[in-house]
Amino acid sequence: MSDDPNDLNPGNKGQIEGRRLMQDKLARQQRREERMRMLASGPPSPCISVCQMDPMTGFCVGCTRTIDEIRDWIISPPEMRNAILARITERRAKANS
Repeated sequence: MSDDPNDLNPGNKGQIEGRRLMQDKLARQQRREERMRMLASGPPSPCISVCQMDPMTGFCVGCTRTIDEIRDWIISPPEMRNAILARITERRAKANS
């Protein structure tokens, strides 16, 4: 015989599973809220809704970001976004010289 009290009452397993699911849902919601706070805390996206990749340069013709920079923007901390913006400035200066 087991010493685990959950083995004595099968109904407890459903309650325990339900609590775990609620905790998982709350944790997901907290992570989502944190991502939204992080997104709002940094510089705005340089996207100007002219989304087309230039096959010669590998940069978007609208915002001058690489596909990886575009993809990672939403999950990047403000410091990384500022670094991307600095690279964009360098790319544009190089293209205009």
